[in-house]
Amino acid sequence: MTSTVPSHPRVSTGADAPGRSLALQLQGVQAGYENTTVLRDVDIAVGRGEFVALLGPNGAGKTTLLRTASGLLKPSAGTVHIGGADMTGAAPHKRAQAGLCLIPEGRGVFRNLTVRDNLRMQVPTWMSGKSFEPALEAFPVLRGRLGQLAGTLSGGEQQMLALARAYLSGPEVVLLDEVSMGLAPKVVDQIFETLAQLPAAGVAVLLVEQYVTRALQMADQVVLLDRGRVSFNGPPSDLEKDEMLRGYLGVGIG
Repeated sequence: MTSTVPSHPRVSTGADAPGRSLALQLQGVQAGYENTTVLRDVDIAVGRGEFVALLGPNGAGKTTLLRTASGLLKPSAGTVHIGGADMTGAAPHKRAQAGLCLIPEGRGVFRNLTVRDNLRMQVPTWMSGKSFEPALEAFPVLRGRLGQLAGTLSGGEQQMLALARAYLSGPEVVLLDEVSMGLAPKVVDQIFETLAQLPAAGVAVLLVEQYVTRALQMADQVVLLDRGRVSFNGPPSDLEKDEMLRGYLGVGIG
């Protein structure tokens, strides 16, 4: 399977890599809902061309972190930088223009529109006229479905259609929230094979994922959240897997 994604130079991974160029950085972030604090003094950085897995038990704050990074939730403290620019107070569409692409949990497609029209709507207004060919190269099955209503697609095809945004917006960093939810294993394999091409082209990826083993296999860096705080941040090889995953996720990896 081949696809065309934005071309950026691949960089070294690791928090201390010389010349590491950051696509996304959260520093000292505190955020929550009304009177409930969910994230507490969170520091996280994703370099260009890195694949970072964000793991933790339910309620740890993973989705809240993605919402804060994308501007859907305003932090009560701390800063958010995208491509080195301070975007802490920026609206979601400004962050998208800066190169951030969020693929939230759930398919998020327009069920009553055709696949073709869904793809057209996923091309950002500031990139008007851009072809959606890169999405069709990434997910060839959509090519034969262009005239079909999105609501009649299989669950896996709908997720591929949602993920097409990552190939149409020219992103610097893609945030993914549980993209495998409810999908058959073969479909998950295909989706992850395609997503692996993004870091190879220099795009940063921050992934929240239920399949822990698969996420660890793909990740350059792993961040564990525990009750809104970062409890581990480093390469998978430094993770005491059985102990840490049982302690923080309630599962083993065998």
